[in-house]
Amino acid sequence: MLTLSGAKSAAASAARGGHFRFYWPLLALTALALSGCMPATTQMAGVDPADPAARVARAGYRSTITPYNSLRPATPASWRERNDGVAPPARQDR
Repeated sequence: MLTLSGAKSAAASAARGGHFRFYWPLLALTALALSGCMPATTQMAGVDPADPAARVARAGYRSTITPYNSLRPATPASWRERNDGVAPPARQDR
């Protein structure tokens, strides 16, 4: 990338009379020196995550196997008994 910009500036300076090629290194060094004066950090929107005294929400524990039901083979029974065992309770009509 620097080669391409150097070639462009050389072509431009040749068209103008060649004075720009002496200023190119000076401009590059000035830009590099001024970039060192920029602040290294930026302002954060919230609390600094590296601050050990920062307050954070507690992590709650939820078991991933709490609703576990054993899926072992059931003893044989008639289909009507099994169906009645899982059916919702009957509603009484008014």
